[in-house]
Amino acid sequence: MANPKSQENSGLSDARRAARFSVAPMMDWTDRHCRYFHRLMTEHTLLYTEMVTAPAVIHGDRDRLLGFDATEHPVALQLGGSNPGQLAQAAQIAEDFGYDEINLNCGCPSDRVQSGFFGAVLMETPALVAECVAAMRNVVKVPVTVKCRIGVDDQEPGDILPDFIAQVSAAGVDRFAIHARKAWLQGLSPKENRDVPPLDYALVQQMKAMFPHLHLSVNGGVNSLDEAEAFLAEGMDGVMIGRAAYHTPAEVLLNADGRIFGGGLIRTPEEVVHLMLPYIANHVASGGRLHHVTRHMLGLFQGRPGARNWRRHLSENAHREDASTDVVLAALSQITARAA
Repeated sequence: MANPKSQENSGLSDARRAARFSVAPMMDWTDRHCRYFHRLMTEHTLLYTEMVTAPAVIHGDRDRLLGFDATEHPVALQLGGSNPGQLAQAAQIAEDFGYDEINLNCGCPSDRVQSGFFGAVLMETPALVAECVAAMRNVVKVPVTVKCRIGVDDQEPGDILPDFIAQVSAAGVDRFAIHARKAWLQGLSPKENRDVPPLDYALVQQMKAMFPHLHLSVNGGVNSLDEAEAFLAEGMDGVMIGRAAYHTPAEVLLNADGRIFGGGLIRTPEEVVHLMLPYIANHVASGGRLHHVTRHMLGLFQGRPGARNWRRHLSENAHREDASTDVVLAALSQITARAA
């Protein structure tokens, strides 16, 4: 797989323009294979990596953790951490890899994140977040952004969120993605934290009114392009969508360029499958397994005749040691046969 270790990224302003619509960073989901697949459906949408911790970037296998295909641009790396020096070093490394944006995670509620003092727990220390982003901005030219919650635990979002944004933006961050839910670090699992805390879109929209000079994206519970367009029409600068883009990519991403950006790619799901074949063949030839890629493609035909058979064939056969593009084509025949 290509590893664009160069400054030949898509330009410092591309990520900001693309942030009008973005696919959220999602652990175990938005890996390089997922992003390549998503990029075949949308030319303009901003794509995010899974969260990678700053120490992992510094000390780990950088090609495995950070490598991506150049066609993924515009693409942003999400970092986890709370040590300004480590984050600055990791940001420099990420910029050298060619990422268009560095995003600091201030929203993940998992136990592992809390024990490492990063993620949503950072909502309690805006001064430290400001120090972290300032350290990163001092050493990179690409934008440094923040993804956050509206608060954690017993915090009062209406009180703490304006202060958090004010302090962090004073350190030079001019773009935030706000998940419109609290994170309950005590009492709820990470999965429950995605659904149980109530959404407060009105507060996020209030932040846009309070900070008109900032680029603010709303995140959390957005399930369709209709909802995304409504937020944009009401004055939000961007919309970040997560699970809906993953589970129903054709419905969301194949229509995003035309509806959100006014033009771009026009492809059918079948065309996307055929465009994935060379990528899949290269991955398998390099020693990878088919299911590493096809697990992200299961929802491509959601709602179409034959979709269940498409999913079943991939799920049952992609783990075979000899599985390659023939498995994908056989799964696709379940769709085309129904269509015929």
